Amino acid sequence: MPGEHFVVAPGWAWYILLYFFFAGISGGAFVIGTMLRLWGSAADAAASRLAFIISFPLLLLCPILLTLDLGQPFRFWHMLVDVGTGVPAFKAYSPISVGSWGLLIFGLFSFVMFLAAVGEGGYLRWRVLAGAGRVMGSALGKAFMVIGAIVGFFIASYTGVLLAVSNQPVWSDTWTLGALFLASGLSGAAATILLLSHGRRDAAVTDGKLMLADRYFIILELVLIALFLITLGGVVSKVLGGGWILLWLVVLIGTLVPLVAEWRPALLRQLPPVVVPVLVLVGVLALRAVIIFSAQA
Repeated sequence: MPGEHFVVAPGWAWYILLYFFFAGISGGAFVIGTMLRLWGSAADAAASRLAFIISFPLLLLCPILLTLDLGQPFRFWHMLVDVGTGVPAFKAYSPISVGSWGLLIFGLFSFVMFLAAVGEGGYLRWRVLAGAGRVMGSALGKAFMVIGAIVGFFIASYTGVLLAVSNQPVWSDTWTLGALFLASGLSGAAATILLLSHGRRDAAVTDGKLMLADRYFIILELVLIALFLITLGGVVSKVLGGGWILLWLVVLIGTLVPLVAEWRPALLRQLPPVVVPVLVLVGVLALRAVIIFSAQA
């Protein structure tokens, strides 16, 4: 029966908001690191390493936040292992099970590329890490990155899909959330790399490419925000009413101001270097906050 909802709100709060935020940036950073490695020049290697180094620590925060939200953190492994038989438990029909395994698999790719990036950059002079770093430029290393990037796309978009397959008003009334969270996560990842490359000459040479990519991510995000609001139909008032409009204002500032600044170099030069990436990240967080909390109000 279209438009009917039969469940109570899950009561998701700040732990889930931060999980969605960090998962999007972690997956997006891995994807951007892979793109720079595959299609960038040798000068982009430093920014690519930075992307892989960012991805893994942010991903580590995700299961911590998830288990804290569960209220019984030490039972997280129940989502991966059948308690009765002790064998791995994968349930293709369960979005939670698919997401848990996705986090685990992406964690393996992210961890390996983190070690390889540390080794290639010479941040730790361990022989085994230096060997892992040399693999990054090989065909095997690139194939590993591509597979990891596919899983990274999944991680960056999965949280939106998880909302869409629920029966919660707003979340289940639109098909746009997976793509919207992916575009937003990629934009947030580009902003994080730009923020951390500040003051690093080796990585900063890629800033122009990252800003160009971020412009496309933001344009896609704005198109998907419009589609999100249009497809909500009669329930659009839940996300636009009351104080939620203030969060949407933050979202607009976090998208439109960076978009204009990155398009107009003269304007960009007048701003402190950290302003644009910080605005993008605040906008990414505000977008997830208004979608998660307004639907539960």
